[in-house]
Amino acid sequence: MAEKSKILVIGGTGYIGKYIVEASAKSGHPTFALCRERTISDPDKAKLIQDFKNSGVTILISFLEIYFQGDLNDHESLLKAIRIVDVVISTVGIAQLADQVNIIAAIKEAGNVKRFFPSDFGYDADRARAVEPAKSLHECKARIRRAIEAQGIPYTHVCSNYFAGYSLPTLVQRGSTAPPRDKVIILGDGNAKAVFNDERDIGIYTIKAVDDPRTLNKILFINPPKNVYSFNELVALWEKKIGKTLEKEYVPEEQVLKQIQESATDAKLILSLNHSIFVKGDQTYFEIEPSFGVEASELYPDVEYTTVDEYLDQFV
Repeated sequence: MAEKSKILVIGGTGYIGKYIVEASAKSGHPTFALCRERTISDPDKAKLIQDFKNSGVTILISFLEIYFQGDLNDHESLLKAIRIVDVVISTVGIAQLADQVNIIAAIKEAGNVKRFFPSDFGYDADRARAVEPAKSLHECKARIRRAIEAQGIPYTHVCSNYFAGYSLPTLVQRGSTAPPRDKVIILGDGNAKAVFNDERDIGIYTIKAVDDPRTLNKILFINPPKNVYSFNELVALWEKKIGKTLEKEYVPEEQVLKQIQESATDAKLILSLNHSIFVKGDQTYFEIEPSFGVEASELYPDVEYTTVDEYLDQFV
């Protein structure tokens, strides 16, 4: 049996990063996490780091301060980290997406990395039809893809679609802290299909792809059939669980676009993403062709992923 790849996760204590680190360690990969130095003094993050250590993860403490003070610009620190692994997985946040060009440069110079997973979690940057500011976000991700291709670096892009933790606890209701019990706001006509995935499953599928030749230079779409729902179908499922019919308010596309324009800056991105997902149907409007992509649940039928139906049970 082939030796499992050594994996470096950049941004491993972040929202999706921690699930990828967890999945990597549980799968038996020698796992390294490059983390922010200030997390050591953060009680929640410090506990997470200790959990990583307890599961056998190597924390690259010696690189922390230099690495993040440079915002991914300290080339030598990147090289030191990258040269000890086989696979690099970036899970950096939105603010650092463009800085991944420096990871690409370090990977190219190091010459030992057999696969790079950029921070491409979300939906397909090359097929999104979003308006601003989500449009610029996807354009940035697409530029990183082109930079990877231009350098001839082996890659896998993971399209994990909607994080369940961001969407299902409120049924995508702005300003809510729980799923609706009386009235629900539905964007568009409610018929566009979206995909909702539990974050732990995203971590598991990502790590399964690391040493899989079928995912080399491909997009891994996490589109398990039991997690593909239109807004209308999602509401109907919730209504069945609570035994009650909700009042429904449909927001036409023109009004959604107006809301995006008039919203405060911090709300614009989420609104524009939801317009893209629930009005335009950008997660599911296209077929996954073998020329560019593969679907995770088809490749790994052994993964018992959490379904939307199961996920919502905790809120009933």
